[in-house]
Amino acid sequence: MIIVMKQNAKKEQLDEVIGRIRDLGYEPHVIEGESRNVIGAVGDERGKSVLQSLESMAGVEDVVPILKPYKLASREVCPESSLVEIAPGVVIGGDELIVMAGPCSVESEEQIVFTAKAVKRAGAKVLRGGAFKPRTSPYSFQGMEEDGLKLLDLARQETGLPIVTEVVNPRDVELVARYSDVMQVGARNVQNFALLKMLGQLDKPILLKRGMATTIQEYLMSAEYILAEGNRRVILCERGIRTFETATRNTLDISAVPVLKEQTHLPVVIDPSHATGHAHLVPSMSYAAVAAGCDGLIIEVHPSPETAASDGPQSLRPAEFADMMMKLKQFAEVAGRSLPAVGGE
Repeated sequence: MIIVMKQNAKKEQLDEVIGRIRDLGYEPHVIEGESRNVIGAVGDERGKSVLQSLESMAGVEDVVPILKPYKLASREVCPESSLVEIAPGVVIGGDELIVMAGPCSVESEEQIVFTAKAVKRAGAKVLRGGAFKPRTSPYSFQGMEEDGLKLLDLARQETGLPIVTEVVNPRDVELVARYSDVMQVGARNVQNFALLKMLGQLDKPILLKRGMATTIQEYLMSAEYILAEGNRRVILCERGIRTFETATRNTLDISAVPVLKEQTHLPVVIDPSHATGHAHLVPSMSYAAVAAGCDGLIIEVHPSPETAASDGPQSLRPAEFADMMMKLKQFAEVAGRSLPAVGGE
């Protein structure tokens, strides 16, 4: 249920409603709007009719059922698009298109610092890099783990770029949280509910990737696990789904952008690197994603893709990334977005 407070409702009235929701056995989630507050009451669906009694409380304007199975992720609860602050001055979901870029895997100090400086010069606002790598084969490179996190921290100190990196195992949540600005949940872990619940207890942005065979509803239910634990800083990431097509690594579901924008208030990012698996396709899919209305991109960039420890074929060289960012600015402007000026250090 959504409890809509009156425009002039006092804080004491809001507190009384919150207390009554708890008394009825439901968990209140307050969403602050520009003109009024609403409260999402989440709990057992079978007895939600008791919440209708809240209509008689002072300060309450209306009590409305939430029709979607995902409650807190739905636009029914929060009609306004959410803004997620990644770092001071870096906010995703607003007018500025946020580009995250960097190598699939952290391999060395020279590699990650060089790449961080290069992507910053080209206009990226966030550095991506994997320290823990879930791989299909147990014999593939699994990442540098904490040593990789330390190198990401060094690159952040050198450039000022916040970092996004993946957490694979619930036991590593505390460790990764210590180093990262944004914690990424990969496609393989989209329904790892134990991990999602732990991340929901953090006050840190979570980049949640869609699974290879996850429907939109299943995907938003995964986001709901994080939101229900109290963490509202969720960023969705479409990274391609598995279909019959073999020309690309996955099939980028561009239509997911407007669908998600209609269904949820959460910001939406596109990963064209994992979606296509081929570096030469990444720019075109990036332009299409921006035209479709995404809030950001996460792109793999490596100084020497032919020697990369993982995902070299889908990684752009720094010069290729810089060229793409120059053209991307034109698409961003048409879509009503802005990109930062290039050339920063």
